[in-house]
Amino acid sequence: MGRGKIVIRRIDNSTSRQVTFSKRRNGLLKKAKELSILCDAEVGLVVFSSTGRLYEFASTNMKAVIDRYTNATEELLDGNNATSEIKIWQREAASLRQQLHNLQESHKQLMGEELSCLGVRDLQGLENRLEISLRSIRMRKVIFIALFSICVFAFDLL
Repeated sequence: MGRGKIVIRRIDNSTSRQVTFSKRRNGLLKKAKELSILCDAEVGLVVFSSTGRLYEFASTNMKAVIDRYTNATEELLDGNNATSEIKIWQREAASLRQQLHNLQESHKQLMGEELSCLGVRDLQGLENRLEISLRSIRMRKVIFIALFSICVFAFDLL
């Protein structure tokens, strides 16, 4: 048997209201995360409680999501003119520059450079990634040597 439909109105009892807020907030945050993962959507969610406490979720970076929202609303107001197109490409270029910077930082870390800003957990993750890569490289080397040996053996038979 399903639950009955509740009337959507303000809950008078402050304790019940707080419990309901907490449960529904967690459900809303969970749904935002699921939407982000399932649909590869960029999601930003901001919730303020009645006491003024901030709860937020961002699939990437909250500042980036808010900037994107601000720019999108500006574009809607500006219409479809050339300056909007320029702004779009400028933002795309800035985004690509940021991605390049992030990849360069990641590469430096993989090469053992600029590790001073990393914490223990980040260093452990980096070590794990390097160990996985090293195992893969060693496996390829073994396969290559085996294939080379087979080729040399076959050549000697000729």
